[in-house]
Amino acid sequence: MSATPTGNSTAKVVSRALIYGSIVTGGILVIGSIVGVLVAGLPGLASAIVGALLAAVFMLLTAASVVLANRVAPNGTNLGLYFGIIAATWFLKFVAFIVVVLTLRQQPWLNPYLFFGGVVVAVIGSLVADALAIQFTRVPYVGDIALPGDPEAPEGGSKPTR
Repeated sequence: MSATPTGNSTAKVVSRALIYGSIVTGGILVIGSIVGVLVAGLPGLASAIVGALLAAVFMLLTAASVVLANRVAPNGTNLGLYFGIIAATWFLKFVAFIVVVLTLRQQPWLNPYLFFGGVVVAVIGSLVADALAIQFTRVPYVGDIALPGDPEAPEGGSKPTR
């Protein structure tokens, strides 16, 4: 059996998480906008739009960090660096969220209650989207390997990757 990588199985999960997350973000945008307009008028609409945009940016940052970590430390070669990139991105998102909230809290065009509700729904929705992507994406248990006789295997693929 050869251990030559055939593709990045994490990319399948990330792409599916982005698709599910985009659906969640679109739903938050539409439903939040309708609820926002009905509850608070134009400030409610602005709150829903800002909350959905914030959710989309954070979702993209998460996906980008996983893709970057996979490129920098492929096949588990440097797990410290891999998880360092993920943790640094999480910290960046945390600081950015605090800055955004402190900047927007005194804005007259924003309803803080609808904004908070939208952010909470976005966080829960993105967690559910990520969990569903992980649950339903078919990834082999053995990792990214090519078996003998695999037509998609690269030439001379009998050497281990590590």
